[in-house]
Amino acid sequence: MVGKNEKSYVEQRKKASEFRTRAEYLDHELTIMKFRRWGINLPFRDYSIEIEDVVPALAATIGKVVMVTAMVAAFADQYALSPAFVAENVRYEMLIAGALFVMLFSAFLNPNTNLAGTHGPMIPLIPIVAVAGGHPLALGILIGLFGLTLAITKGGSKLMNLTGIGVRGGLLIYLGAVGLTGQIGKLGKWATGGGVDAVSFVVIGVTVLVYAYLARIQKRWLAIPLCSAIAGILAFMMGADFSFSTPPGLPHFDPMWWWGTDTGWKMGLPNMGHFIAVIPFAILAVAMWSPDYLGHRVFQELSYPEGAENVLMDVDDTMMVASVRQTIGSCLGGGNIASSWGTYMIPAAIAKRPIPGGAILTGIFCVVAGILGYPMDLAMWEPVLRVALIVGVFLPLLEAGMQMVSNHKDSQSAGTCIFACAFVNPVFGWAAAMLLDNLGLIGDTKRAKTLTWNEKLVIPGAMFVVCIVSLGLVGQLPGIPGIF
Repeated sequence: MVGKNEKSYVEQRKKASEFRTRAEYLDHELTIMKFRRWGINLPFRDYSIEIEDVVPALAATIGKVVMVTAMVAAFADQYALSPAFVAENVRYEMLIAGALFVMLFSAFLNPNTNLAGTHGPMIPLIPIVAVAGGHPLALGILIGLFGLTLAITKGGSKLMNLTGIGVRGGLLIYLGAVGLTGQIGKLGKWATGGGVDAVSFVVIGVTVLVYAYLARIQKRWLAIPLCSAIAGILAFMMGADFSFSTPPGLPHFDPMWWWGTDTGWKMGLPNMGHFIAVIPFAILAVAMWSPDYLGHRVFQELSYPEGAENVLMDVDDTMMVASVRQTIGSCLGGGNIASSWGTYMIPAAIAKRPIPGGAILTGIFCVVAGILGYPMDLAMWEPVLRVALIVGVFLPLLEAGMQMVSNHKDSQSAGTCIFACAFVNPVFGWAAAMLLDNLGLIGDTKRAKTLTWNEKLVIPGAMFVVCIVSLGLVGQLPGIPGIF
């Protein structure tokens, strides 16, 4: 008799009508999939594409437009590049992400890898990179090289496994709370600047009510498109200014145009000095990956049913894809710095969907948005953007973190992590709390006793030192001037 694990996805699949609820159908789908690692995975043979996949795809596309724009604009400000360059490079990055990487890797070659998105925490460091004499291409190549090293040695999954429950919960709570208050503050500032002060209060108030109702009826996966649409309509009706400004078109595709001396970035190709200048920034970028990837994987674990282990995100493979995407994207001329795509993974987990189905839709949406141009304007409009990030990323992160902190021991680790994150930043908070937690100085002392000395001190200690040195070199430790 053939066991369940030996049957194919098609053999085990059932119609949605055979289940009492839609949730039961989606849970069943997650438990019968088993993807080919670095093989050919095909829709409807190895996985399905459902209506629920549209939501994370929309959220990912909105997030991509916003984050890449912020990243490229930060570079452009430092290197005196025009707004036209920013629009052109963002359009280019949408096509690189959608056509070249999202569908190829996450949908077909290895559906256990999350999409390669944008490394948001690196945006504030871009001015320091420029002052240090860094070059965007040199930075991208070194991030790809260091990331591949971490992925090949399976350092990412090892660090994830060494992070205790309390530290994980504290990290998610901090990221969720800070992001949530930040988005509300930015929406309020925008409304005040536009002379429509009441828009912020009304939009956030209605968003809270709609989100609470969706949570009550267990339809939170609808929060992003529904809340964003309502926010946009309310803001427009209340007099907020909006207009389409990015016409349809295609960007330049010649890498040498982008890395020319009087075209594109107008910087030419990097020299050895440029590579030396960006070494600490590249190390820090890759060091920041682990807590970021950890949060996305944990969110899947909390949302998926028991038996869905085969569809969980593989941290090491995701790091490998992000590294390859970073290297190739930078060489082609893009200004993105890659990381795990949070605005895709978190909504996908809420919707109880695996990675590949939504990845196909995300790739299509990114290409369409890049070519048409106008959808990019809508995604970047403040009410739509802020509400999408609030209900799709930061509020779910906060909820998940609170769900993980279930006892006094976990709350102690979580509190220490939150304190350390607030003191410096999340990468420092995660590294410090993980070291203290594994040594048994905080949190569950019984767990610490089961760890080897490598797991207690050597690996967490080395990670902590790497983080401290990298942060110190680039001036990110409070009160300590950086060398670069």
